[in-house]
Amino acid sequence: MTISPSLDQVPDLEAEVKKPVVRVKKKKPSFVVWSAYFWLAMVIVLALTANFLPIADYAAPVGESRLSPSFSSIDLLLGTDSFGRSLLSRCIHGARVSLVVGTLAGITGLVIGTTLGMIAGYFGRKVDSFISLLADAMLAFPPLILLLALSSILTPSVKTILVGLTLVTVPSFIRLARATTISWTSREFVRAAKNLGASNSRILLKEILPNVLPSLGAFFPIVIAALIVAEGSLSFLGLGLPPPQPSWGGMISDGKSSIATAPHIVFVPSMVIFLTVFALNQVGDHLRLRFDRSMQD
Repeated sequence: MTISPSLDQVPDLEAEVKKPVVRVKKKKPSFVVWSAYFWLAMVIVLALTANFLPIADYAAPVGESRLSPSFSSIDLLLGTDSFGRSLLSRCIHGARVSLVVGTLAGITGLVIGTTLGMIAGYFGRKVDSFISLLADAMLAFPPLILLLALSSILTPSVKTILVGLTLVTVPSFIRLARATTISWTSREFVRAAKNLGASNSRILLKEILPNVLPSLGAFFPIVIAALIVAEGSLSFLGLGLPPPQPSWGGMISDGKSSIATAPHIVFVPSMVIFLTVFALNQVGDHLRLRFDRSMQD
């Protein structure tokens, strides 16, 4: 006679068999990445507190012209330019122009480009074809020629530079937002929201936008780096902000005639631009690996 065990006596095999837990090892930021964050934080803090720092005015001479860097005083720490003005003070005040122009133009381009890109990727068909054609046409036009044309037609000012740089950034954000939106539109939770009768605006804002923003946010520092280089190029060509307002590109342009006798006049602002652009690219790569879900799936 066999006795069959009851259901309560049958061992729970699922409970006994432990599933292996695979922990994803997160890569810690390197020394270069931390240095990039430190440099950007230092530049931003100095630019914001420039009026309260114990440095000379950017337009006032502090000594003889073309003095080499010296530790005799804080104003002479990076030397003087051809007019005897402190390069340290001009670099700090010039950071305001580069950071403000790059950030505002990047944010404006981000908002416009993300809106158009999400609309194109979500609705598709004729809307997608029109917006994609618009972005391709804007990308086909050389950015530097567009900036030179706007600067030569309009009066050089912060508004002119902002308009030109915003037009340059919009198509890149359109293409990135469009591609990301297309990939998320086919997901199950978006289809479920459609079947439940959710409106298109709610799906775009509540379901798709939170998943698109990480990719765009990781791309944003790289765009700012490109905008800083573009603004520096305009200032170097004499189409940036009019003097005596300092800018990094304008400082390089002012010192190009003295590069043989006083190379520090060109070297100092060039290194500031290089370190800032390098730091922004490092931060952008780190954010992309940290928050972009397409890199983690």
